[in-house]
Amino acid sequence: MIKNIVFDISNVLAPFRFKEFLAEKGFDGAMIKRIIKASAMTPYWTEYEKGKLTYEEAMNGFISTDPDIADELRKAYDSCSGIMGRYEYTEDWISSLKEAGYKLYCITNFTPAGYEQCYDCISFVEKFDGCVYSFREGVAKPDPEIYKILLNRYSLKAEECVFIDDTEENVIGAGKLGVIGIVFTGYEDAASRLSEILNR
Repeated sequence: MIKNIVFDISNVLAPFRFKEFLAEKGFDGAMIKRIIKASAMTPYWTEYEKGKLTYEEAMNGFISTDPDIADELRKAYDSCSGIMGRYEYTEDWISSLKEAGYKLYCITNFTPAGYEQCYDCISFVEKFDGCVYSFREGVAKPDPEIYKILLNRYSLKAEECVFIDDTEENVIGAGKLGVIGIVFTGYEDAASRLSEILNR
């Protein structure tokens, strides 16, 4: 019997507006691709999400990847406000599941700056029964340890949990521990699949 719904946040409950965010800072398409390649596509980003690097250490790592755009990289990340947005369905989805008696949790890969500067877009987590953030735990999805942290901390049974994430690799990681998974491709599809699982 399913008792717990575990969510990813970015691109499931709140949009991660990476390209739009950079465009709003004045960067063209070519530069946006270059910035993303030098930052989010590097191991430095992952280590920053794990809380293993400070902002300055992560930035120095990004710059070392593409020194010619040092100024652009600093401008890109001088503030993360606006990098997250809101989905209209989120609050109602959360409320309906809570009213139905399910416990809600989240496991999310988040940078410290993203959490601090975009909290207004994810304040719905205050309604959750527990959250696990990569930057606080020193480990990130799909590492099995981050799922174990959630299960152990909140005394959850894997077979009583459904995990919803937009990255298949992360869903597979949770599945290895016995958690039922849904790869999120859109709200209507995920909500429908979740209902099917809950009504079995």
